[in-house]
Amino acid sequence: MADVILRNVRKSYGSVDVIKGVDIDIPDGGFVVFVGPSGCGKSTLLRMIAGLEDISGGTLEIGGEVVNDVQASERGIAMVFQSYAIFPHMTVRENVAFGLTIAGASKEEKERKVAEAARILRMEHLLDRRPGQLSGGQRQRVAIGRAIVRKPRVFLFDEPLSNLDAALRLDMRIEIGKLHKSLGATMVYVTHDQVEAMTLADRIVVLKDGRVQQAGAPMELYHRPENRFVAGFIGAPSMNFLDVEVVSRDGNSAKVRSDVVAEFAAPAWREGIPTSGGAILGVRPQDLRPVESGGALSGSVNLAERLGIETVVDVTLRDGARVLASLAEDRVFEPGQSIQLGFDPGRAHLFPRDEPADAD
Repeated sequence: MADVILRNVRKSYGSVDVIKGVDIDIPDGGFVVFVGPSGCGKSTLLRMIAGLEDISGGTLEIGGEVVNDVQASERGIAMVFQSYAIFPHMTVRENVAFGLTIAGASKEEKERKVAEAARILRMEHLLDRRPGQLSGGQRQRVAIGRAIVRKPRVFLFDEPLSNLDAALRLDMRIEIGKLHKSLGATMVYVTHDQVEAMTLADRIVVLKDGRVQQAGAPMELYHRPENRFVAGFIGAPSMNFLDVEVVSRDGNSAKVRSDVVAEFAAPAWREGIPTSGGAILGVRPQDLRPVESGGALSGSVNLAERLGIETVVDVTLRDGARVLASLAEDRVFEPGQSIQLGFDPGRAHLFPRDEPADAD
């Protein structure tokens, strides 16, 4: 296996800059997930690591070797695509062995490695079937098996589960997590699905407009987002944002209030929080809870989505602002019902008012 290091990596198509100076360290054996909105550059970055896109500037190292000019076939990379990319006229056995066949491996070596991959992925019973006889999840296992037999230094996954239904995505997330633990492999994974990112990754890299917004452990990004973009992107439903005024600030604590937020002390560790004046208050839906009286927020219910173990309540506050509250229980709320919401001030977030929600 190998580590992957990107230093000031850039990608341009003519005058259009797509990747704008990215620095990322992926340790040997790590599982790193790239997330971000459509067009943020995450798939382009993955293809640059794979050697499928040229690097316009900066350096890319794999296992201590600069590979900017090394052909894709010589990088020791195996890539699993969203579209499976398996051959419909071949059996599963032939598909899994395809890379070995091209490399001129012996029949014995192919049989041994295919059998090992099939055992790891629990698909021994599928080896003589053709792709048309397989489910989507089984086809993706075949694509992963073809990568395993090559014994790559680095596995790359480009939204491999996006074509699967919810139940199959859960199954395949479990399989990929087990695969990482059993192989101890370096894996780089691209997805737009936060659940995949939060459950699979050792580290998440959040991208926006070709730049890294924040990189860290999943819970680090969830609990201490560095800017409004990361705060709003990580977590579902998204964080609520409200305009507030800073009354005073003392070190890493600030007293804030607004027409709809009763005065309280909030953490103020981020740069740019003023000693007085406007700021943005962020509160996660999971941190809001209904209270009988004395709530920091009050308004009326627009809609309540009862999801069994969770109820998501859409609330319009007195000033017209809207917030979502996510309650870990089944509750009944009627449209138009008055509601007061409280939260733990220590779990609130403050951001500079002049920092855009789509921070770049």
